Amino acid sequence: MTWQLWLVFVATEGLLCITPGPAVLLVMSQALTRGAPAGVSATLGVLAGNAFYFALSASSLGALIAASHEMFLLIKWFGAAYLIWLGVATFRGRSSSFSVSPARRTQLSRVFANGVALQLANPKALLFFLALLPQFIDPAGPIVSQIVILGVTSVVLEFLALLAYSTAASRCGAAVMRSRFARWIDRMAGSCLIGAGLLTAAIRRN
Repeated sequence: MTWQLWLVFVATEGLLCITPGPAVLLVMSQALTRGAPAGVSATLGVLAGNAFYFALSASSLGALIAASHEMFLLIKWFGAAYLIWLGVATFRGRSSSFSVSPARRTQLSRVFANGVALQLANPKALLFFLALLPQFIDPAGPIVSQIVILGVTSVVLEFLALLAYSTAASRCGAAVMRSRFARWIDRMAGSCLIGAGLLTAAIRRN
């Protein structure tokens, strides 16, 4: 792998990391309601789920899952249903993971688990890595070392992006909780999650 190819991967992955999605919503909601430690815990959970999918995509198992019609449908519909369920609960202000108002006491281990579950429920992560990784791997070079480099790069970029979102949200938490916008934020986040679930349900294999 050349430096030029790695820099292209950094630019591509970095852009995707800063694009708002369910993971960003989770991290920001936790940081808003429970402070920076909860935001970091959610971030680590998302990264754990991401690392799992990355490992699958780097192995033949990931390709087998994507190629299996039954397994693909199972992952897709479970992920879609989970995201829509979270979206409805958040819209109604009853999600312990996403709702900004009211805040509920939640252990950091539970926040971490929520992050893992959310990312694993998103089959787009696996399909994305299956489609993206081969484009940045030189088949003439050592495959394993290239996969490790890309994997570490991806995790670091995702961590930095989510940490930035978490820090910004934690600093705005007091103002949001005192304002009348908390309910509006719940409805907006819930709508985004429902939309993400519907998009997941619409995924088709090429």
